[in-house]
Amino acid sequence: MNPHLQTIWPQLFRTAPDPGYRRERLELDDGDFLDIDWLEPDLDSPIVLIAHGLGGNSRSHYVRGLVDELSAAGLRSAVVHHRGCSGQPNRLPRSYHGGHSEDLDAAIRRLRKQEPGTPLFAAGYSLGGSMLIHWLSRNHHILTAACVVSVPWGLAESADRMERGLARIYQGHLVSRMKRQLLRKAESVVLPVDIPALGRVKTFRQFDNMITAPCHGFRDAQEYYALCSPRRLLREIRTNTLIIHAADDPMMTVQVIPEED
Repeated sequence: MNPHLQTIWPQLFRTAPDPGYRRERLELDDGDFLDIDWLEPDLDSPIVLIAHGLGGNSRSHYVRGLVDELSAAGLRSAVVHHRGCSGQPNRLPRSYHGGHSEDLDAAIRRLRKQEPGTPLFAAGYSLGGSMLIHWLSRNHHILTAACVVSVPWGLAESADRMERGLARIYQGHLVSRMKRQLLRKAESVVLPVDIPALGRVKTFRQFDNMITAPCHGFRDAQEYYALCSPRRLLREIRTNTLIIHAADDPMMTVQVIPEED
């Protein structure tokens, strides 16, 4: 099947029931917050923490699909929203990026402290998978196991790929969504960026140069990509981790997909 059709079809036609989440707010040490959406068919069952992808949330089609399957198996789901993705702007200029794992650390350690004897798993999609890879490379023997799906293994290569062919459609959709979120946030938070110039931003690289880098302490997008691409960290992981990635992923070049060695 055509890879673009496989990418677009689920967003338009895949259905899953409304999960009926219970929301929990986790206050962070820096004054910001994370919202966690829970679905708990069995309060004594293992927990699967889910990190959504760029611009996603607990109602993204891929998250709802996984939550539905986990619920049917009697497992609990805890969907951790990255900053600014739960429907309410976060409080600080910073938000999240592919190398940011501190928020996942706060959520995982909260869950582990609350239920020290419960099996705890994690699944990360796309940029959320990159964040999970960074966390796994630094933290061992906390999670029972993990899974990452469609991770942008090389951030620079992924940004370049999104500027070619039909991938530009996905790029335009995601960049527009991020710009809308940023403009809403700028109504209440002073940001170290030129908001009027945001209209000229059309690509991920432009967005990362203008927004991601200055808000998170990077010199520019290239430094962010070099320091935060997750492929180089795989050898550091000690937790059993399943990697799922399509060879024809329309948002990634096959050259950066990890091989068994």
